[in-house]
Amino acid sequence: MIWDTHAHLEDSQFSPDRGKTIARATAAGVTTIVNVGSTEATSQNSVRLAEEYPFIYAAVGIHPHDVEACTDKTWETLLRLAQNPKVVAWGEIGLDYFRDISPRDDQRKWFIHQLKLANEVGLPVIIHNRDAHGDILQIIKNHPPEAGGVFHSYSGSWEMAKELLAMGFYLSFSGPLTFKNARHAPEVAEKVPEDRFLIETDCPYLTPEPYRGKRNEPAYICEVLAKIAAIRGMEVREAARLSSENARRLFRIDQFQCEIGSNLQ
Repeated sequence: MIWDTHAHLEDSQFSPDRGKTIARATAAGVTTIVNVGSTEATSQNSVRLAEEYPFIYAAVGIHPHDVEACTDKTWETLLRLAQNPKVVAWGEIGLDYFRDISPRDDQRKWFIHQLKLANEVGLPVIIHNRDAHGDILQIIKNHPPEAGGVFHSYSGSWEMAKELLAMGFYLSFSGPLTFKNARHAPEVAEKVPEDRFLIETDCPYLTPEPYRGKRNEPAYICEVLAKIAAIRGMEVREAARLSSENARRLFRIDQFQCEIGSNLQ
């Protein structure tokens, strides 16, 4: 079983061929996809997609780029969506100090708010962190997610990874792990405990080698899987098994549900 634990198939880039893209994923061996919201609208569309495909699950949340536009209605909508049984996480949420599209004060305020909402509904969190390591660490220490969480597309140092692992977080690896100029990710992928790593595409973004320059899609998760297996010196099948078991544990999706989804593809 191969899990893509972070996809954005609701993105408009997939509008011309979304069904064919999903079919290519299943043909490549992808058995489960967690589709992640980033705005109120994409969270709603993510849930609709999960309702349409048995092997797709959803996460709902507001990306740090988009928090400035949030209203009370936004949180009411997300809390309602979170009650759907196909919603397995709150995300993606966090801080982005690289692009700084939303004011940093707003980013911090609404990140904390969403951590509290995730605790309220009992969901793990999917965290986006870009150039905000210090503030991210301080906030999650002060407002720990009670159902756990994952730092998606992890690119930080091993020193930071050790702090996150000690707090119970999972670390997820995506296309940049395959890049020749990857800095921290290969070291962290090698050292992370076998029960704490996930794999993802973050499609349509972060396309792995050898497809860089093209739109990313879930079928390309196989490149990330092969790379992490090579780094860790294990068989691809074993890396797939471990990452799938880790995803199932974090998102609390039992084996029976996964088998139903696989059989209905």
